[in-house]
Amino acid sequence: MTYHYHDESIIKSLAEDTTFVFGSNLAGTHAGGAAKIALQHFGAIKGVGRGWAGQSYAIPTMNEHLQQMPLSQIESYIDDFKIYTKNHPKMKYFITAVGCGVAGYKVEEIAPMFKGISHNVIFPISFRPFVEKTLPKLTQHLLHTFIHEDVIFNPNPEQAIQGLNLTDAEKSLATIVINTPMYPTDSNGRDRIFEIEDIVHSLKAKIPDFNHDAESSKTIGGVVLALLELYHLNEQDFIDAWTAKREISPPRAAHHAKR
Repeated sequence: MTYHYHDESIIKSLAEDTTFVFGSNLAGTHAGGAAKIALQHFGAIKGVGRGWAGQSYAIPTMNEHLQQMPLSQIESYIDDFKIYTKNHPKMKYFITAVGCGVAGYKVEEIAPMFKGISHNVIFPISFRPFVEKTLPKLTQHLLHTFIHEDVIFNPNPEQAIQGLNLTDAEKSLATIVINTPMYPTDSNGRDRIFEIEDIVHSLKAKIPDFNHDAESSKTIGGVVLALLELYHLNEQDFIDAWTAKREISPPRAAHHAKR
């Protein structure tokens, strides 16, 4: 199924027939991120952390104590939302990157939960590989094209990616990987520096053209780490793809196992 997508820019108004869908906590504090926008511009109500209010719909990703919910619990709320969209087919639903901000989950953990939803939704572009298409194969051309200083260190990497000679699925992958926090800490606040340093050491030892200054190497190493985790690979797999020894197929299922 083909869906509509938005570029994840901050918005403050939508057509009357479109509902703003955001990640919330069960306390309904709506203090930051998309929840704050929902409170200020789309009729979300303080103290209401679940379901429809005004021109908004809250999907809980954190509990009443503002702690991260397990993915299985978030999935149950997303399933409720799927039913809601099916029962209200005349409305459209502008979905933000639910659970991928304050709650600390990654796109690849949340987006697959929305697969199979009714057609009347507008997804963030980063969700595209997970709700519509499989992830692309990792080829030398793909890796060399976007793992490049001119892209990673561009003031507007999303715009730079759109100008690359890649398919839409490859551009979506590049956007996801470059925007996944890894260095110096990941989206959950974990220190990943030692892992990244190990990756950089391996790449410099086996890839002659991997030649960047120390700080740039760590940032690029963080991008590589995000890619390895997304595809469940190790450094040697990446090196094989980078040097065109083989092409690597995506994982058979991007969806997590229920927890």
